[in-house]
Amino acid sequence: MPSKDLAARLATRPKVRLSIGVTGLALLATALTSCGDTGSGGNKTVTVFAAASLTESFTALGKSFEGSHPGVKVRFNFGGSSTLAQQITQGAPVDVFAAASPATMKPVTDARLANGQPQTFVRNRLQIATPADNPAKITGIKGLADPKAKVVLCAQKVPCGAAAQKALAAANVRVKPVSLEQDVKGALNKVTLGEADAALVYRTDVKAAGAKVHSIDFPESAQAINDYPIATLTKAPQPDLAKQFLQLVLSPQGRTVLTGAGFDAP
Repeated sequence: MPSKDLAARLATRPKVRLSIGVTGLALLATALTSCGDTGSGGNKTVTVFAAASLTESFTALGKSFEGSHPGVKVRFNFGGSSTLAQQITQGAPVDVFAAASPATMKPVTDARLANGQPQTFVRNRLQIATPADNPAKITGIKGLADPKAKVVLCAQKVPCGAAAQKALAAANVRVKPVSLEQDVKGALNKVTLGEADAALVYRTDVKAAGAKVHSIDFPESAQAINDYPIATLTKAPQPDLAKQFLQLVLSPQGRTVLTGAGFDAP
């Protein structure tokens, strides 16, 4: 029979092997996890700042981009172009910027934060949006001057507001708005919620709202067409993905999505 000391040593051997096995499995799991992250592209995120009027079309393009780039997510920040430009110049980590006017892209280019010359990829024009039943009976831009009509405009510093001022000046119409909104979606929401009788907004946003609103074209909108520029940024966290997203926007597929949303080709 083995001595008590030998028996004790034999009894401890499986425990040592088990300990080594658990440690080995832990190391293997770590290695496999690491390999999995590398193989999936590291779950990268491309960040796109875009004018509020691009919400629907860019969201659709973002889903398409994710579908063709496994492991990649597109994160959007939609808002007033002037606010977005300010965030970029203040150091926000952004890959692509799409503005609703050259004027709101200018601070970014002046700060040398855009790669090359921004490209105009679409154009947009204004329409009058009213609630579906058009309670103020507005038929054209001159109807916005009615003091009884509750009219909402975008703030002049944002592209839809600057365009509205051009259109109103072309029509020789003065309006006292009940509110000035920081982006076009905010102006349109006032109408869809019944808080305003009319708003001057982009026709793309009117189209996206569907039956919730009534749209009115007016000839002076031709005096206030906005060019939309897009650029990748010099400090883009994902420069390769930024270029690829820009290429999608400029591609025939991108053009189809954007014109389908009501934008004009440049």
